[in-house]
Amino acid sequence: MSGPLAGVRVLDFSTTFSGPYCTHQLADLGAEVIKVESPGGDITRGLGTARSPGMASVYVASNRNKASLELDLKRPGSRELVRSLIERADCLVHNMRLGAARRLGLDPETALAVNPRLVHAAITGFGSDGPYAGRPAYDDTVQAASGLAWLQSLGGRDEAYMATAVADKVAGLAAAQAVIAALFWRERTGRGQAVEVPMYETVVAFTLMEQWGGRAFVPPLGPTGYARMRSAHRRPYRTADGLISVVVYHEGHWRRFLEFTGHADLLDEERFRTVEARNANIDELYALLARLLTRRTTADWLKIFDEIDVPAMPVRTLDEVLDDEHLRAVRFFQEVTHPEEGAFLAARHATRFSASPPAPPSEQAPPDRLGDGRDAVRRWLDDRPRAGREETW
Repeated sequence: MSGPLAGVRVLDFSTTFSGPYCTHQLADLGAEVIKVESPGGDITRGLGTARSPGMASVYVASNRNKASLELDLKRPGSRELVRSLIERADCLVHNMRLGAARRLGLDPETALAVNPRLVHAAITGFGSDGPYAGRPAYDDTVQAASGLAWLQSLGGRDEAYMATAVADKVAGLAAAQAVIAALFWRERTGRGQAVEVPMYETVVAFTLMEQWGGRAFVPPLGPTGYARMRSAHRRPYRTADGLISVVVYHEGHWRRFLEFTGHADLLDEERFRTVEARNANIDELYALLARLLTRRTTADWLKIFDEIDVPAMPVRTLDEVLDDEHLRAVRFFQEVTHPEEGAFLAARHATRFSASPPAPPSEQAPPDRLGDGRDAVRRWLDDRPRAGREETW
């Protein structure tokens, strides 16, 4: 494989979303990943649309370029194989509860005793200490606990979670970042380490960045919150024939928009003269914006906003995104072909590297059917299957 992580070996014991999304990032960047699955496979093999059992859309989206090893970790022979793989791995990733990891011999103390250069990464719900330690966690519960679900319900909207597994994926990205940082530290010191990524703290920090408000100060200067983000008027706007997203953000944006619509005098009023004043009275400006946008079509407004240099985009469905001209032009979506399962559509890694570009999806290995990664396992074991190993994997 090519990419900045070419040659890095990752042993992946994770399931569902957060861990597989982490190792998906690492695999996209060139790491060699063995995905160890319990008998029956990752639950996401059955989630979404599928041509055949075990290869559903949610699974194939984040598990290409990984070799699948079906293994019952409770069998004694399996522990010996796992130990051999840990000896040859650069990184181990799991997102199971810490007690379960300890019972299976996948805790950091055991793994690092086998391989002191190992980066051991555990994605947990609430970490290993504190009142919530050990609690089970899923995306919905972390969205609720972190304040994300509450933010979604502001402004008269119904109570709702974000309609994407944002907590899982943010934790997965944070874990990938932490793994790469720990690998860099190992290059300087020769030592591995344990990395713990609690979903709860990760998503709380993610959510609070612009929402600290007065609580950022000691003592507090006021409540939490960022008025613009929490305004009921901050939403896609109706036009004469559809919806549009427009961000009239700084003074230049407002001045050009209000001049075009004949309301330039508003910026001379005290309540709109400075960014602080506009932020305090943002609902009035957004309400005016909403009224004005209904007078023209989406296409008309997109042309106008382009001319006056105000950020705007149409509101697209997911199906429309898949047909977007820009994404087609940059070959963001590419086909990955499985010899038996046929072709899948995949998104390439969005980051571009000038000197170490990752292989695009069209050149990567397709997602494995359950247990199809034995050749990769044998390569890890120096291409010499050991006596008695065949019965355990």
